[in-house]
Amino acid sequence: MRVPEIKLWTCQPDDSGEVTREFLIADVFTGTPLEGNQLGIFLDGRGLSAELMQQVTREMNFSETVFFLPPNDRAQAEAHVRIFTPGGELPFAGHPTLGSAWVLGELLGKGTVTLQLGAGLVPVDLERDVAGTITFGRMSQPVPQIGGPFDRASELIDALGADPRADGLPVETYVNGPVNVYVEFADEKTVAGLEPDMQRLARVPVNLSCFALTGQGVTTRMFAPALGVTEDPATGSAAGPLAVHLARHGRIAFGEEIKIRQGAQIGRPSVLYARAEGSAGSSPQDATIDRVLVGGRAVVVAHGHYRLR
Repeated sequence: MRVPEIKLWTCQPDDSGEVTREFLIADVFTGTPLEGNQLGIFLDGRGLSAELMQQVTREMNFSETVFFLPPNDRAQAEAHVRIFTPGGELPFAGHPTLGSAWVLGELLGKGTVTLQLGAGLVPVDLERDVAGTITFGRMSQPVPQIGGPFDRASELIDALGADPRADGLPVETYVNGPVNVYVEFADEKTVAGLEPDMQRLARVPVNLSCFALTGQGVTTRMFAPALGVTEDPATGSAAGPLAVHLARHGRIAFGEEIKIRQGAQIGRPSVLYARAEGSAGSSPQDATIDRVLVGGRAVVVAHGHYRLR
């Protein structure tokens, strides 16, 4: 489904005089409808309070819902995008960034779309086929802050109910808006079989990414019950730091792209591509991170209107 013939900033009263808000639903990090990570997209968020945006997000009940606003500077960005999870607003998140840029690219016919987010300006490059249809998007993410070993790692591992890989990478934090924490497991089967205690995980407000290296790339599952997301089908904000994590510790080379599979265990298979550009140092702490790129596909699956105050 292509983006319908719609325009930005055009909410209008309906026949009864009520103002309706036009929205789309996109499945992100997939090219197949009803897979990937669902995203609610409100094309005109003007006049909506943060409290009402939060209510709408809970009503949509997806991992994230976004609201488009005019940017502060139209010469720098195509739109100001506010991102909400059921638990609160985020300065940056991956699948809302890709999904928003995909829709704006379709509407505006641009090859690069820059979003004004809480974390700053984020550009997304869009590839097209010979007919002009967008086929792939790749965002340049905020370079994450590396926080070092996570001081509540044992608490998270106990809640997961499975032993990490014996010679696995250290459990470290990376902040690019959300706080991302990574635990490595021995194989894909162990990751697929995780049955976390969500009540215990909910006491630790992080994106917990559980991963295993495979012959085809990386398999991940991400849990964030403290943020209102029990398990996420695709987590773009965690994909970039994962590439950084692997490159810093020598599991992959800097500049090497990894293919990440996520979401199969909850019936929403997703595929993400990530790479970290930079250079290794004499130790992981001395690595230089120049750029973090995350890409994938998206597809619009629904179009409608909400009646909002």
